[in-house]
Amino acid sequence: MVSILLIFHFCIVVAFTIRILLRDDLFPPARLAWFVVLIMVPYFGSVIYFLFGEIDIGHEADKRHNRIFHQIRARAADMMGSPQTSDTLIDPKYRPAFRYAASINGFNPVDGNRARLMADAADTNASLIADIDAATEQVHVLYYIWLTDKTGTEVAEALIRAAGRGVTCRAMADGLGSRVMIKSKLWARMKEAGVQIAVALPLNNLPRTLLTSRVDLRNHRKITVIDGRITYCGSRNSADPEFQVKAKYAPWVDIMLRFEGPIVTQNELLFLSDWIAATNEPLDRFSLKPNDGAEGFPAQVIGDGPTERRGATPQMFSSLIACAQDTLTLSTPYFVPDATVLEALCAAAHRGVKVTLIFPRRNDSWIVAAASRSYYRKLLTAGCRIFEYEGGLLHAKTLTMDGLVTLIGSSNLDLRSFDLNYENNILLQDAGVTQAVCDRQASYVARSEAVHLEHVHAWPVHMRIWNNAIATIGPVL
Repeated sequence: MVSILLIFHFCIVVAFTIRILLRDDLFPPARLAWFVVLIMVPYFGSVIYFLFGEIDIGHEADKRHNRIFHQIRARAADMMGSPQTSDTLIDPKYRPAFRYAASINGFNPVDGNRARLMADAADTNASLIADIDAATEQVHVLYYIWLTDKTGTEVAEALIRAAGRGVTCRAMADGLGSRVMIKSKLWARMKEAGVQIAVALPLNNLPRTLLTSRVDLRNHRKITVIDGRITYCGSRNSADPEFQVKAKYAPWVDIMLRFEGPIVTQNELLFLSDWIAATNEPLDRFSLKPNDGAEGFPAQVIGDGPTERRGATPQMFSSLIACAQDTLTLSTPYFVPDATVLEALCAAAHRGVKVTLIFPRRNDSWIVAAASRSYYRKLLTAGCRIFEYEGGLLHAKTLTMDGLVTLIGSSNLDLRSFDLNYENNILLQDAGVTQAVCDRQASYVARSEAVHLEHVHAWPVHMRIWNNAIATIGPVL
């Protein structure tokens, strides 16, 4: 019996090994990581590869995505901006990054935008609820995590009130991240009140998902659009900072910007791409109004996901990092970069850019925490500064450079964001907004402990072995 099991396991490992070697979408480190998993974790490693090894949401999803964006470009090309606008709106030093970002799904810089940085979670919620209560035409929301706590309930109640006075409300939540909300009485109440609801990547047919896709291919976006005039972008889900599902890491420290201007329409188009994918409603059912900009700054939406080309997000980050001239500050809760991003950060530091990286000291993912720290020695040796935030779980995903360019949104610097999640970000060029975000980043640094190279050298042997062992399988995390 034992010999039969061994032969069976050997055949499975050989089959998966051949499959891995046939995949052109994997880089050598990822192939090596999967070989380690298959060999070092008998049987279970094969199950892990079967469940999580393939990054494929399905051919039908790819075709649907392409069809939807073809419709959007055909109807709303003027709202997506022109490729030539980068030459007139963007400082020459940063044009390569803005052009690359536009290549992902066709959103180019549009001028005349305004933004206000929210003070904190309470300010964000009060502002968002007030905007929904003032809505007269339509409200669109999409959240990866939507809880039934105070924040989540207040947003839902605001939508119910809006629907009650005739506002068209569309609410969407991820099938895994918001599974409790989707099954709740609050979700049912929204539907009964006339709020149109949809689930992104539902898990109502788990066996089919396991056989044809992956459970952890998720919609990680956080989008709110009100009357086509206001949109919010940042790291906050529809949940309290106390984050009841992982309360011991609280508070969750997020960042949000409230935008007005043509960028709102771009964010609404990104929302509609997800809504149409989930509901199959035709684009011509939706009211789209050009949002003419007044005085303001240029900005563009970036939407990435498993139905876009592979490697788009790390290449976008690397393009941004390569444009930095003097300063580059980055905050993220999950830092497991691929070689492209890691080397870009080190190269920036080597050429004299002041690179500052801010991570949470206590991470809700022990795997990510270990993998992240395996890169500290290389980053510090290159001249990067690293700070570990001690005031809760720093969930803010921000990048600022040279006091002029800001990237904000849902993307982390890990392979999950790079390959598995649908993400949304806004890239902008403005000294005022960038200074506000830089000040917020400075407040994170003020509540952080600096990590120096001598600290890393002093780590015990078992910790270094652990961090590097976890990082070895980083490409499959």
